[in-house]
Amino acid sequence: MFRIVFNAPEIPGNSGNAIRLSAITGAQLHLVKPLGFNFEDANLRRAGLDYHDMANVTVHENLDAAFEALGEGRVFAFTSEAETVYTDVQYEPGDILMFGKESAGLTAEEKKHPRITDLVSLPMLPGRRSLNLANTASIVVYEAWRQHGFEGA
Repeated sequence: MFRIVFNAPEIPGNSGNAIRLSAITGAQLHLVKPLGFNFEDANLRRAGLDYHDMANVTVHENLDAAFEALGEGRVFAFTSEAETVYTDVQYEPGDILMFGKESAGLTAEEKKHPRITDLVSLPMLPGRRSLNLANTASIVVYEAWRQHGFEGA
């Protein structure tokens, strides 16, 4: 299945929703430190509801450690500044879908990481800064899964 990477997530509710997304779709969720919360956070638990035990979640010390643990696979980094649109990608099982922190997205350095296959965006109306992190991840995961006939559902 697909692998979601939240790099330095700050808002517990977004990661909680991603835990739920992971459980529901079978996608793996990889959280990269620093985290803006701990796993005892009530907002994280509330957003994830009772799906925590059904989700495949791994926490990594840093982005390089995450990439090492993830092994092979294409990496699509999501940013509002990309020219490739998420629906133009032909997703493959095992693809890594990477998202930056809520307040700033991916840094310029992270966008140039040698593991990144392509920078990808979701269309938005002009003058809008960004879409919620968990919503963006959900849209992308469901598009990737749709392309594979919702295999396993």
